[in-house]
Amino acid sequence: MNIAVTGGAGFIGSHIVDAYIEAGHKVVIIDDMSSGVKANINPNATFYKMSIGDKKIFQLLSDEKVEVLNHHAAQISVRVSVEDPKHDAQINILDALNLYEAARMAGVRRIIFASSGGAIYGEQEYFPADEKHSKRPLSPYGVSKLANEKYLGYYKAVYGIENVIFRYTNVYGPRQNPHGEAGVVAIFTMKMLKGEQPIINGDGTQTRDYVYVSDVARANLLALNENARGIYNVSTGIEYSVNTLFQLLQMKIGKPFKRQYGPAKAGEQKRSVCTSSKMKNLLQWQPEVDFEKGLGLTVEWFKAHTK
Repeated sequence: MNIAVTGGAGFIGSHIVDAYIEAGHKVVIIDDMSSGVKANINPNATFYKMSIGDKKIFQLLSDEKVEVLNHHAAQISVRVSVEDPKHDAQINILDALNLYEAARMAGVRRIIFASSGGAIYGEQEYFPADEKHSKRPLSPYGVSKLANEKYLGYYKAVYGIENVIFRYTNVYGPRQNPHGEAGVVAIFTMKMLKGEQPIINGDGTQTRDYVYVSDVARANLLALNENARGIYNVSTGIEYSVNTLFQLLQMKIGKPFKRQYGPAKAGEQKRSVCTSSKMKNLLQWQPEVDFEKGLGLTVEWFKAHTK
């Protein structure tokens, strides 16, 4: 199968590319390298340095005879979206529409989209949230993810382009960027390994549902199945507080750190946990890597890649 992966040089996207290539598919990576990493690029993929907003993307999808578009390129920072909603909308909505229009004209038959469980649901009414939970995003980032879901519904209804939408909870694991607006696991791990003091935003009682990146890549493989369509949470259904994460990482790394707290981040919910029962029932997917094992694997990777 001919598959294009946007953001394929990034954290999650590169793991998905690896899984597709290992399964025997032909993969094209589209990444502008604004946050992608050259070392993440699978040598067996065809790489194009290109933004999803580029007008040439139609020709690329057409020339490569792309059947499935896996869209993981994005502005990923909740904080940046709050500070600059227009910038977030430019990349996550307008540039995405350029990509979808190119896909439509090039005859792409299925789009897989990386959405967000936590950011879309907002402060939850019940726990864990299923896919029917009300959508009340607290950030422009969450709004943009929800907008993409609606646009993909439009492309399905009007043009018949199938879609699989994955609402990820907090994805973590090897290759995650530990700088800037990265996931808290990567940030804390890198700082602790370097002997630097991590800062806990807020009081640390906020919870998240952490899902390991190899489980996410496996979900994206299942998204190629003919019966895979619609919206799915990709999650564990288990929540951990940031304070607990801090303690577990100290144990894995073997260095003691005092808890130091900073101001809470605007636009982020207090408690987030989602059920993946729909994925289990319809696609026979469930997480295979538990949190403590995943943290251990992540720490070992960062140890091997930290200079």
